[in-house]
Amino acid sequence: MKKHASLRCCMSFLLLSLMTGCWDNYELDQFGYVQAVAADQGKEGKVKLTTHFYNPTSKMEKSGASTGSHKGINIQTTGDTLFEAVRDIPMYFGRKAKWDHMRVILLGEELIKDQDIGEILDYLSRDHEPRGTVLPLISEGPASSYLDIKPFIEETIGQQFKKMETQGAQYAAKTSKTPLYDFAIQLKSASKVAVLPYIHKRGKEAVISGIVLIKHGRLAYVLDSKNTETFQMLNNRYKEGVIEFRCMGDAEDDTQTQHKETFEVITFHTELTPRIQHDKVTVDIDILAKGNVGELRCSTLLTVKNLDAFEEKIEEEIRGKLERTLSILQKNHLDGIGIGNQIYRKNPKLWKQWEPTWEKRFAECQFNINVDVEVLNTGMNVGTPFGKEKGEQ
Repeated sequence: MKKHASLRCCMSFLLLSLMTGCWDNYELDQFGYVQAVAADQGKEGKVKLTTHFYNPTSKMEKSGASTGSHKGINIQTTGDTLFEAVRDIPMYFGRKAKWDHMRVILLGEELIKDQDIGEILDYLSRDHEPRGTVLPLISEGPASSYLDIKPFIEETIGQQFKKMETQGAQYAAKTSKTPLYDFAIQLKSASKVAVLPYIHKRGKEAVISGIVLIKHGRLAYVLDSKNTETFQMLNNRYKEGVIEFRCMGDAEDDTQTQHKETFEVITFHTELTPRIQHDKVTVDIDILAKGNVGELRCSTLLTVKNLDAFEEKIEEEIRGKLERTLSILQKNHLDGIGIGNQIYRKNPKLWKQWEPTWEKRFAECQFNINVDVEVLNTGMNVGTPFGKEKGEQ
């Protein structure tokens, strides 16, 4: 028994000795941690890649100055493919790029006009390190120039852009939060139309507002921030926001005397229901919006009749905005609201027949818009404009 026990002990120690050591270890100073990457059109059809690395220390911090310094380093490489440009980074930086913590991908407008966006993003979606939650954006002008901007409050501009996109989509609804995995699904949808946020400059600062519609892998149209709001409504992605509308009685074309009031959206729900009749498509759009009075300048909400008229005015404003955005989509043959996707899911056989002519059919779709607005409360004040007595105009 003692002999067997000794043998077991020896075997155990032998196995433990095999488990020691770090044969596949990597030191921290072998990697550079990527926060953002920008891809632009290079010379002779090459891809110009600018990679923004996190710098954990800075000269300012070492000298005892403020810790609010810019913690980013930009390294630029080029290649016939994105992968080649990535593998050349150590020649300039001395470290291998680590993609696990990347926040955003910026793609230059000219690059997307010239090349298929799916081909450009193939490496970042295929490699095991980049996460599917990373946020791609399309930039006005060269994407690399945005990585030279200093962040306001975040430590890197990559983190700053991520916050601007997510918070802007949540609270203003004038852009879209589109992770890489969601964008890949859109590219492969039946309608072949996908959406990415648009980043552009105002002076020396960057703004993320508006969206880019991408069709068959290339840039097709840029929607401004106002039409992006209603685009988000149509896609049931409108979370929170503010709806402005003219006071009752103000002429639509008289910009000098217009007074506007606001409605704060708390919940917003949209249902799109396509109906096929006699080889034509009619789409019913049903919207339910609930929220609070944001600002009163001319309305008085002291009676049920007042409140009904106020809600009708908001409904009219939403309906008009939806019609304008739909006209843009139909004029440019861009089914960005997924009507074709719904038809494909419900009737694949019919979609197979319609797919070659769907762009024309979408442009001829009829839309019936029904909007129901419910005002939940008037805020801290009673239902009269601030500083005015009851009944005062």
